[in-house]
Amino acid sequence: MYSDPFQRLGLDREVLTVSQLNQRARQLLEDVFPQVWVEGEISNLARPSSGHLYFTLKDAGAQVRCALFRGNAARVRQALRDGLAVRARGRVSLYEGRGDYQLIVDTLEPAGDGALRLAFEALREQLAAEGLFAEERKRTLPAHPRRVGIISSPSGAVIRDIVSVFARRAPHIELTLIPSAVQGHEATAQLVRALALADAQGFDALVLARGGGSLEDLWCFNEEVLARAIAACSTPIVSAVGHETDVTIADFVADVRAPTPSAAAELLAPDTQALRQRLADLQARLQRRLRQQLSQYQQQLDALTRRLRHPGERLHQQAQRLDELELRLQRALLSHQQRRQQSLDSLSARLHAQHPARALPQAHQRLHALAARLPRAMQALLRQRQQQLQASAQTLQAVSPLATLARGYSILLDADGRAIRQSSDTQPGQQLTARLQHGTLTIRVEKAEPSA
Repeated sequence: MYSDPFQRLGLDREVLTVSQLNQRARQLLEDVFPQVWVEGEISNLARPSSGHLYFTLKDAGAQVRCALFRGNAARVRQALRDGLAVRARGRVSLYEGRGDYQLIVDTLEPAGDGALRLAFEALREQLAAEGLFAEERKRTLPAHPRRVGIISSPSGAVIRDIVSVFARRAPHIELTLIPSAVQGHEATAQLVRALALADAQGFDALVLARGGGSLEDLWCFNEEVLARAIAACSTPIVSAVGHETDVTIADFVADVRAPTPSAAAELLAPDTQALRQRLADLQARLQRRLRQQLSQYQQQLDALTRRLRHPGERLHQQAQRLDELELRLQRALLSHQQRRQQSLDSLSARLHAQHPARALPQAHQRLHALAARLPRAMQALLRQRQQQLQASAQTLQAVSPLATLARGYSILLDADGRAIRQSSDTQPGQQLTARLQHGTLTIRVEKAEPSA
């Protein structure tokens, strides 16, 4: 039966057996140190056939025995050896059979900047440089998803927590589990296949979920191939890996990181109660607005009703208006007819005054006068033109070359019909044409002498 390990021994010299002493010491150690991290160097490493690992963790001044049982030992990725600096997480206990104080280890990783830490940082820097973590490439989660895919292990508390949150907040959302290992050597390949399968199913969002664990436990979510598979998905992805303090490469690449799987479910599951309350508030506002609108319309209707007159009264007014317009039309037609008659009378008088019969005698007299003047004017013009012609002929005769030829002169022309004006224009033996008053002569130049 369990007893309080802090219970003091009785004053009457209570005597404990060795088993009781070791049991109380074990309970005390486990209650005070349920989980601690211890850093040191491995020595005295033993690997029995059971699969458990036993070793001593020491530093410069002390040492402590450690036990790493088979289930946890299978998750250790690096090769253990004596002299390796490690960080061990576990609970402090006591092996009652021998009374040995020991550390029951559940997680083991390299101390300081171990291999996994270094690989994690190197991959994170590489993918960040490529832009896989950039905010501009991240997609917004749907406000009201209808179908959500969950990539996780089908066993364990994670899937139950997620389903519980959706059932409580948004039971109408359809959930589909795409099962995959989330730890171990096969986990990475299975996760990549599950992502490709889920992305092709047309989900509104995907949840990549796993519970907490050590860096080694979560290492499949730090693999480059999984990071690129997440980046290649067209469906928005929520990464919910580990506890709030756990950070993986998948968290950086995913569109949204949730601190826990339950928090991821809350991000995607709108609170039905809150939505109902919001709907009730909007319905109340709509009803108030409708009442206000109906009241305003009622006031407008009352005002229009007061302004509305009986149709008979309106018809009487229109009949009176019609009579008034008819009288105005008759007066306007009479006035217009009188103005037209006056204009017609004026035009008739003007037309009578301009009748052609009155202008014909004067036109006949003018025609006879012009007919008498025309022959006289033509005779006078002919005489004038004849006198001008004779004067021009005399002037032309005075300067005509023919008159010069009539006085006994001649004109010498070369073969091209150009006049010869000086002896230098000819050459001995050249034929020339001499034009006389009557006829022409063909002559040949014997000698050309220039004038003195």
